[in-house]
Amino acid sequence: MTSSASAVPKNTSWRLARATAPAVRVLAGRRWFPIWAVVHHRGRVTGRSLTVPVAVIATPDSFIINLPWGAGTNWARNVLAAGECTIRWKGRDHRVNDPRIIDEAAARPYYSRFTWTMARKLFPADAWLLLHRDGS
Repeated sequence: MTSSASAVPKNTSWRLARATAPAVRVLAGRRWFPIWAVVHHRGRVTGRSLTVPVAVIATPDSFIINLPWGAGTNWARNVLAAGECTIRWKGRDHRVNDPRIIDEAAARPYYSRFTWTMARKLFPADAWLLLHRDGS
C-alpha cells in the first residue's frame, strides 16, 4: 500500500518547510508568533506523546491547519484516530476535538484574502484539518 505520507510532495513547499524547520520548532506555540502552533498528540501504534509544529488559522471556536502533504501524514492520522489533541498556541494550551478533514471550498472562508494567497503560494494543499476548541 502506497501512502502519500511517505511520498515526496510534488510541490516545492517541502523545501521551504525543511529550511525553516529549526526556527519554526523554536518559535511555534509562543505568544508572539500566532501563525505557528504545536500539535501535541499520541501515536496510534506506539502510544508515545508526539509533537509537530504547524501553521494555523485560529478563530474563537476552532483551529484550521493547512495539510500540504495531505491527510495521510502520520500526525494527522493520529489526531483523527484519537478524536482530540492539544494545540499550544500563543503560549497557551488549547484542548481541541472533533477533527475533520475539509476541502478547499470549506477552508477558504477561514482565511483573509492575503493569508489565503500566501498559504496557497507557499504551501499548496488539497486538504485542511479543522479542529474545534473544547466547549465550542
